[in-house]
Amino acid sequence: MEQRIVSIQHLGGVLRTARREKGLTQGQAAKSIGLDQPSLSKIERGESSVRVDTLLRLIAALDLDMILKPRYKGEDFRKGDSW
Repeated sequence: MEQRIVSIQHLGGVLRTARREKGLTQGQAAKSIGLDQPSLSKIERGESSVRVDTLLRLIAALDLDMILKPRYKGEDFRKGDSW
């Protein structure tokens, strides 16, 4: 399932759902990428700035891909959510 991510809170929720679908605890997922559980919890709640390399490791650990594509002219990137 593809998700259009429009906020850090939305991204955190998508990552949380993916982790749960894989049957991983926050501790297990965090350990697999060299992070502690409280830090992963903050990421999932959208309460933390996260380094890009950490985010990419988490995405890979959850067997996800991040795809960037051009926005169609006239699309509002904040549709329904605020930054």
